[in-house]
Amino acid sequence: MPSVTSTMDEAHARASRGAPAGTLIVADEQTAGRGRGGNVWESEAGVGVWCTIIERPTDAAAVDVLSIRLGLALAQSLETFAPGPISLKWPNDLYVGPGKLAGILVEARWREGSLDWVAIGIGVNLVAPRQNGSAASLNVGTSRNEVLMQMIPAIRAVAQCRGILTEPEQHDWTQRDLATNRVVSAPVAGVVRGLERNGALRVEDASGVVHELRAGSLVFAPNAAVRTQR
Repeated sequence: MPSVTSTMDEAHARASRGAPAGTLIVADEQTAGRGRGGNVWESEAGVGVWCTIIERPTDAAAVDVLSIRLGLALAQSLETFAPGPISLKWPNDLYVGPGKLAGILVEARWREGSLDWVAIGIGVNLVAPRQNGSAASLNVGTSRNEVLMQMIPAIRAVAQCRGILTEPEQHDWTQRDLATNRVVSAPVAGVVRGLERNGALRVEDASGVVHELRAGSLVFAPNAAVRTQR
């Protein structure tokens, strides 16, 4: 589509009318693209991949960790086009070095207590936004079609997974994680101590209590130091 307010909104509208799993909405631009927590995602024409795919999974436990699995799958599939290794920031952001490369937004809809559909929104910078000099982008010359051909099969495969994270998935997250042993100021002030298999982030506060966070946006403290575990 040439222009939409949000590919997420378009996906939900089509899913409510019975669009099947695998339906993909791609827009040249979004006039009101959104990320987690109502944040705005800059989505100008020609500078990124703005898309949402509809899936109809049946395992609620898998949906709880879907953002984590998607991050792992996208990091692997997009690294072909990236200028450096891709890191992950809980729960849904992809980085190259200090710059954000891509974001994931997962929204589920339920009907009479049963999962009806999931909309998986992806935004990837082909070119770093002019308004955000710290953002990352893919290699010069990478096309939208190349990115879609690489990442959509990976997304579809992940959407079929069942259950919580496996130990290998947990290990793979640790290898790419930006946050482990770094000091954060939110959602809880403390030091990140890794990821549970249910997708919860472990944060140890100043008193030594470990909190398991299931929601929220991770904010690194200024000059966030790395602190080894006591």
